[in-house]
This record gives sequence, C-alpha cells and structure tokens, in this order.
Amino acid sequence: MVKKPKHLRPQPRKSSLTTHAFTFLILALFSILILLGLGILSLPSTSMISSRPDDFTTVERTSEDSRESYGDEEGNGERWLEVISWEPRAFLYHNFLTNEECEHLISLAKPNMAKSKVADVKTGRSKDSRFCTLFPLQVASGNFLNFKYQNALMRRVRTSSGAFLKTGHDEIVREIENKISDFTFIPVENGESLQVLHYEVGQKYEPHHDYFTDELNVKRGGQRVATVLMYLSDVDEGGETVFPLAKGNISDVSWWNELSQCGKEGLSVLPKKRDALLFWSMRPDGSLDPSSLHGGCPVIKGNKWSSTKWLHVHEYRN
Repeated sequence: MVKKPKHLRPQPRKSSLTTHAFTFLILALFSILILLGLGILSLPSTSMISSRPDDFTTVERTSEDSRESYGDEEGNGERWLEVISWEPRAFLYHNFLTNEECEHLISLAKPNMAKSKVADVKTGRSKDSRFCTLFPLQVASGNFLNFKYQNALMRRVRTSSGAFLKTGHDEIVREIENKISDFTFIPVENGESLQVLHYEVGQKYEPHHDYFTDELNVKRGGQRVATVLMYLSDVDEGGETVFPLAKGNISDVSWWNELSQCGKEGLSVLPKKRDALLFWSMRPDGSLDPSSLHGGCPVIKGNKWSSTKWLHVHEYRN
C-alpha cells in the first residue's frame, strides 16, 4: 500500500521579545505626546531642576507676579509656597490668611493685651523677660554669642504685648486652626492656643528657641516640634523674623535690600500681611534643631501685628 503523505501544519513564528518591547515603547511615547499636547502633562522647568538645597530663591517670581500674589483689597490673592531654608527647615506660605481673618484676630486680642512673658528655662513657668537668661543658655554651645549680643543679655529679651485666644474660640478661629493643621499635617489638638502679638516702634524679641529645655512644659504634649508665625499687618520698616544660625547664603533672598541692619544679621523674612512662616524646631529624626534659633527685629517704623501657633509632638493639654 502506498502511504499517504502527512500534511504538516505550519508552525507559528516565535515573536521576538525585542519587537514587543519596541512596540510598547512606541505606544507609550505616542501616549505621552498626546497628553502633553492636551496639556494634561507638563515638563518640569529648568529653574526647578537646577535649584540647590541652600538656594533661598527656589521659587522665583517676577515683580508683577509677586505683586499679584499678595492679593487684592479683599485678600483673595494667589496662595503659593516658598522654600526659605533647609537648615532650619522653613517655608513661607504667601496669602495664607485673608484680610478679614487678620483683622478678626487683632480685634479679638486688643481688649486683652498684656505685657509678653517668657518661659523660664529651668522651671518652665512664665516670668517677666527682664534680665532673662533664656538667650545665653540656649546659644552657649554655638559661636553666635559675640560681644554685641552679650550686651543684649542685660536688656529685656521680649518687649511686645500679647493675648491668647482660646482654641476653637469662634468659627473664624477654628477655620484658621484647621488651615494650620492642613499646612503642617499636624492635628489641631497638638497645638497651643493662638497668641496674638503687637510690636510698637523699638519693640523686639531677642533670638531664642521655641523648643523647651524644662520638663514641666514637655509633659503637656511633648516637645514643640514646629511653629507657624502669621503676619497680621504690614510693617513700614523693620520687624523682620531673623534666623541667625541658618545655613546657606543669607543674602540670596530677593528682598535683601529691603532688610534693616538687624535683618541682615541672618536669614530673614519680611513681615507681609496675610503670609505665614512655618519653621521646624525638630529635625526629621526627632532631635532638636539649634539652627531654628530665631528672633524678631525691632520695629523701626509702623506697627507689627502677628499671631503664633506652637505645635507639639502629641496632643497638647493647657
């Protein structure tokens, strides 16, 4: 018998892994181009790529953009965040408050203003700031204690007046406290009551740390981890917040020529109504940050109104 020839089935071609990978890359690139064309994606700017950790002008604005960012008469300006320093960690939130919120805090505090006090570094209890030893004890480990500041030790460390507002005092205060919590990622209950401060011409606050060196205050909610300082008014001259131990080129800030002599003795922030300054007293590893040393320069012309919120590691108990 003659055997019938077997019909061989054609063998499928083995697809190449390289071909599939190339096809996937082409499709991915095509998709990215479509998203860029539609404006859904955007490429990072060269200024952001080239910014350095010690570059205090990380966020650059033209004079027109800066003027717009400070808002209109109703305080509805654009909100944007500016990196001020990485050592200490400090960030400036432009237009954090509205004009209405600023005026509301001032009006609540005015009837109860009293001479500001400081915490004793040994007992933790409040006391008059005259001949206070807070400053030398906390700076003695550094090289900042020069002759000029030794003379300052024989003056009042803090000469402002202030008043505390009960946590959750009213709807506007609650809204501000919630905004602070959103800004810092720290729960509202970890914060002390808002303190409103008023500085007249010549009044100031010598360089100091916000973290505690006593056991009494630490027991109330752990160490102070961060501070949010909100500026409730513009100041004609002076009144800067200065960080004498900040690392980096302190003259890199765009407002260097607007600073007073005191403001040029460290990294400084100009007091601008509605802005909020966040700085951390503790490093990410939980250790205290000596470079968070800060002070309020004397007001040379005008008045300075501000509000401070101190934030703790744990829930704070008054």
